[in-house]
Formats: sequence, structure tokens, C-alpha cells
Amino acid sequence: MNSTTVTFPRGEVSGRSEVVAAVPVGDRRGLVVAETPFHPLDHTWPDQPADRGTIGGLPVLDCVTGAVPASGGEVLLGADITARREDEGWRWLVVHVVAQELPAGSPVELEVDAGYRAALSAGHTACHLAALALNAALAGRWRKETRFDALGHPDFDQSAITSSRISAHASVDVYRLGKSLRKKGFSAEDLDLAETAERVDDLLRTWVAADVPVWVDVPGPELTARRTWHCSLPEGEVSIPCGGTHVRSTGELGVVAVTLEPGESELTMRTTVRP
Repeated sequence: MNSTTVTFPRGEVSGRSEVVAAVPVGDRRGLVVAETPFHPLDHTWPDQPADRGTIGGLPVLDCVTGAVPASGGEVLLGADITARREDEGWRWLVVHVVAQELPAGSPVELEVDAGYRAALSAGHTACHLAALALNAALAGRWRKETRFDALGHPDFDQSAITSSRISAHASVDVYRLGKSLRKKGFSAEDLDLAETAERVDDLLRTWVAADVPVWVDVPGPELTARRTWHCSLPEGEVSIPCGGTHVRSTGELGVVAVTLEPGESELTMRTTVRP
């Protein structure tokens, strides 16, 4: 079984392929095809949910990442995958979970729910922009040298993030504010969350109004290709490693706004998009 070729990084939402295998997924079946437009849930950083849609006319109930040794053996799914992406001797698969099996060799039409994909893409692009804007808003709170983002600001997002979840026209990012971050030189003392959110929103309004290009660099057709998100902001081009889907320009987003919520030694940023 070869690795699945994926077309979602190019923005595809439909395709035609052939079923190459069916694997058990609980009491359901997971269909593997040679090529798919479906974006699966990533097993290492599950930020963007799986696409919805149909395969061979069957509803896709879930779409997950699978891995199998090149020499053959059991297909591992999601959290059960023991291999790393860079490990040799593995094949990486997109597994479409359905209620019934289709025979190997069957030609199938694959249709992604384009509206849902677009909503997730908007949420994911806005998530990256909000992270960059948050870095800028918090730049003055670092007392030590640290890594910088593509705009030259201390990278609070990558230094402190513990989880990121994308949803339709929205995202939720959680950052730690505890002892380890203080040791790195970040001070959250007397942090005014309302003022910080306003500064983030101001930057987001500017970037959306600029209507600048957004694209994903796609080095290869395989699922594990190291893809990179790019955006030509007025301050300069930025890039972030990312395996998800995105809009084509910031102007497509409409209105993007954040709220910042305190927690016990953490900060939650909720980003919403109103097209």
C-alpha cells in the first residue's frame, strides 16, 4: 500500500480515485484511496478538524491519519501511531471512516463539503493572524532575548502555546503563563487583557483591510509533506509551518476579533471571523 496522495493543499474539494484498502475502525470501516481531496485530523497536532463530505456516495463520518509499515502489517490510526513523520519505512494514509465497506478496486467519487471547508479555512487563517498580532501586542513584556516571529516580535505564541483548536469561522488557543514562561523572561504582571485584545483587533483590522495574498507552499503531494503557510502582510511576508487549509486573501475574512480570558496560570484567546 502506497502513501495517500492529497490534493487539499491546492484547495481541491472533489476528486475521483480507487479504493485500495478497507481497515476496521471500531464497528465502522476506514476506506483508503490512492488520491483524496479530504483533509484528515492530524494525529500529532489536531488543530483543524477533518473535512466532511462523501466517498462513493457514502457519508464520511470521520477522516483520520493512518500509518502502516512499508513491509506490511496492521494499519495504525490516530493516537495509536508509533512512527514519526520522518521515519523511513512507513506509508502514511488518509482514512475515510464510513458505515459500510466498498470493495478494493472500486472507483469512487470524493466530494468534500465546500462550505464547511471554507469556514475551517477562514478560522485557520484568522488563527495564524491573531497569533502574530498577539505577539506584537505583548512584545514589550519580554525581559530576556527569545525567539522571534517572522515580523521581528518575540514569539509568545510558539513559546507559550499548549493547544490550538480550529472550528468553523473560529479558533481557540490556550497559552501557559506559569513559572517556565517567567524563566524565559515573560512578565504577565498587571496584564490588561481588554487593552491587549484591543491592540490585537486593531492589527487584525489593518491586515484584513489590506486584502493581501495568503497561500500554502506545497513541496510534494504526499500527506506528510512539510507544508508552509505564507501571508504578504504590509509589514513583510510571514510564514508558519502548517498542514491545514486556508483562504486565498485576508480580505476574504471580513471581520476578525479576539477575546482574551484569564485562567489559572494560563491565557485563552478566542478568535472569531464574521465574513
